Order: sequence, then C-alpha cells, then structure tokens
Amino acid sequence: MGGFFGTISTHPCATDLFYGIDYNSHLGTKRGGMCTYDPESKRFCRKIHNLESTYFRTKFEEDLDKFVGNSGIGVISDTDPQPIVFNSHLGKFAIVTVAKIVNIDELEKEQLDNYHHLAELSQGTTNPTELVALLITQGKNFVEGIENVYKKVKGSCSMLILTENGIIAARDRLGRTPIVVGKKDGAWALTSESTAFPNLGYTIDSYIGPGEIVRFTPEKMEQLRAPEKKLQICSFLWIYYGFPTSCYEGKNVEEMRQACGIAMGKEDDTEVDCACGIPDSGIGMALGYAIGKGVPYHRTISKYTPTWPRSFTPSNQSMRDLVAKMKLIPNYDMLKGKRLLFCDDSIVRGTQLRGNVKELFENGAKEVHMRIACPPLIYPCEYVNFTASKSEMELITRRVIRDFEGDSGKDLDEYAKTGSEKHEKMVEEIRKRLGLSSLKFSKIETIVDAIGLPKECICTHCFDGSSYF
Repeated sequence: MGGFFGTISTHPCATDLFYGIDYNSHLGTKRGGMCTYDPESKRFCRKIHNLESTYFRTKFEEDLDKFVGNSGIGVISDTDPQPIVFNSHLGKFAIVTVAKIVNIDELEKEQLDNYHHLAELSQGTTNPTELVALLITQGKNFVEGIENVYKKVKGSCSMLILTENGIIAARDRLGRTPIVVGKKDGAWALTSESTAFPNLGYTIDSYIGPGEIVRFTPEKMEQLRAPEKKLQICSFLWIYYGFPTSCYEGKNVEEMRQACGIAMGKEDDTEVDCACGIPDSGIGMALGYAIGKGVPYHRTISKYTPTWPRSFTPSNQSMRDLVAKMKLIPNYDMLKGKRLLFCDDSIVRGTQLRGNVKELFENGAKEVHMRIACPPLIYPCEYVNFTASKSEMELITRRVIRDFEGDSGKDLDEYAKTGSEKHEKMVEEIRKRLGLSSLKFSKIETIVDAIGLPKECICTHCFDGSSYF
C-alpha cells in the first residue's frame, strides 16, 4: 500500500518529517523517500533509498542535516521510488502518492501518443508517481491538474505536493486512502497514519474528505476544492493495514478490531479454553473475542521483533514463507492439551497457515479453531494494492471454487453471500484443507458495525465484488 507524511512549520521541519515518515513504515516495504524545500537557496533536497532489507531510519539518519527548510514531504512506498521533483509551468514542486492505477498502461500510451515523455522508469515500467505529476502539469493550475488525475485515473490516488510556497494535500476522489490533518503551535502535518502525531506533539485537527484539495502554509489551512459527497474508504485500513493507535474518519483501529472480536465471541457457540491473536493485526480482535466469549486471552504465539520487526520481501515465494514463519514463535508450554482459538485478519493463500496448524497439533494442541476478522477474500483488490500482487488463482477461495465448479469465476455472488449453501460449502472445504478444528469468517455486517460508518461509505470489494470508479 504505502503511506506518506508532510509538514510545514515556522521552524525547521527535518526532525518532525523524519520521524513522521518512519511512523508509516508498516505500510510499505520497498522504497523510502523524503524531500524538503529551502526558500533561501530556492532548492529542493530529495533522497530516495531502498528499504527491502533494512529500516527507513537506518537509511536516512546520516542525511538529516542536508534536509534544510520549514516544509517537507516523504513516503514509505510499496510500489515506486518517490518523491518525484518536477519543474513545470505551475512552478517547481515535489510529489508523493499513495496510489493504485488500474489503467496505467492506457494512460501511459495516451501520454506517449501526445508527445509527452516519462523518464522515471521503475524496474523497466512507468513510475506511477511521475505519471500523476505529468497529468497534474496539464492543468492551468494545481486544482485543475489534480482534477485531471481524478478524471483519468481508475483505481485510487491520494497525494501530497510540496510547492515553493506551501503543501497541497489531495485525497483520492472516493477517499479510498486517508489523509489525516494534525496541528500544533506553528505547524501543520498531513499523514496516512495518525499514529505519527502523538509523540511529535500534534493532535488530530481534521480528516481531508474524498476528492478534497487543501493547501497549507505555516499560518493557515485553505480549502481549494470541496470534498465529494461519496466516500469509499478501504475497510482493510481497520482490519489489516492500520497501526492500532491510528484513526480514520474518527474511527480508531484498535477499537474497531476489538468490537469485531467481541461480536464474533458473543455469537460463537464453539467451546474453547482460550483466545489467541496472530501478531500483530489479530491481537486486537482476539482480545475482543475473549471479552465477548468470556474466555481468557493467552499469548500462545509471540512475534520476535529484535531482528524481524518488518516484512522484508525476498525475491522468491519459498523464502517469503520462511521469513513469515521465522517472525512468529509458538509457546508450546502454553498450548499443550488446550482447545485453542486463534484470531487473524484474513486468509489469502492459506499456505503458511496450513503448516502452522499442523505444527500446533504436533506440539500438543488439542483443538485449533480459527476466526477471521473479514469475510472470505474472493475478489483481488483493484484499489489499494491489497492482494493486488495476487492473481485470482492465488486466493484459496478461488482455487476451491474452481475445484467445485470447474471455473474459478462461476457463481461468485453466491459464494460471497454469508450463510448461502455455496458459501458454507466453500468455508468447510477451506477448513479441511487447512486442517482446522473449525473455521469462521466475520460477516460484512459485523465489519460495518465495528467501523461505525454507513455501509455505502466503506469499500468491501475484496469480499463482495462491489466496484466504484
């Protein structure tokens, strides 16, 4: 996915910028970048580093003194190297994006056919952030240029633009990804994750609306474009992506996860000895489940953070599976002879889970039950890169549907409908393949209630195929 942070202040901003970006590190694994603007030299200072096998902080600490100025933006990117620095009729500017451009090939061809060029090739393909910047420069001003992005891009795109006289924040037209506004004396901050605010002294001021465009100077916040009425924020921000202390649309991540778990615990008639969370995103749900079910919470699996604090992504699948396994350590003394119930955010392929379940039984677990915070993932994500790297046949649900129907795309509406005969048959088959004692998924209604927004404001495409462009 990716996350960004920007700040503009009456004082030098490098320290806030550095730590603010770092607090978005859980959202991406590939590239980190930061850029400041120095009005005295009239220069942008930009650095981009590869983060695939290390931390953001280790790459940028030695460079901090070079970032001069009172305004800056930065990003943790799961896709392309950024920020991009542009010089155009709009002036000089730097830009970071959190984007998933479904029609990037179509837009690339359109630009090339119109005699434009794209120079920032990332691994041999067009850099999405450069494409967005090019679309912006085709407007008479920044607002018109950003509206051109909204009109052209299918998928999602939120952005921060660092100009010579301020920062412009523009949220995706349907608000699929968030921009949270923070404030403290003499400074503003914009971020994907409000987790960045407390330790830097910011408090949440507001949430930029879908399609809204806002300009910031140290003294004020100025709306350039009013928000759209329609919102489609990604539900996985609460289920999986978000850090527990973050808020989106005024709804806290940990509160949502706990509410989801409480609801599932109250409904569940399965007899278990304890609830356990799969670190990290399953913990909040499991704590809630323990409350709702009236059973103790036990840490039968712990995450080893000293050397595995982030998901570095090796080049092949077998090594990725090994890394995922190495980070999570079971406590066999806590699980022997027990009926264990685990909570996790989702099941994508199921490959790793199958091996873990087998190992739990081999080391003394009496029963292993699984409760999943979301409904089965049936549709690959088209909007924020969740499951975007997965073909539909990598989803365990689609493999099961193919084996049942001879066609992985047949009767998807029925398989997605909680309680339908085909849905229940699919869930039971997944349970068998994973070797679980029981398996239950959350209902869409439970997610909606736990988030606390109207259903029409939440994107649930991965579960039910609903699409809005």
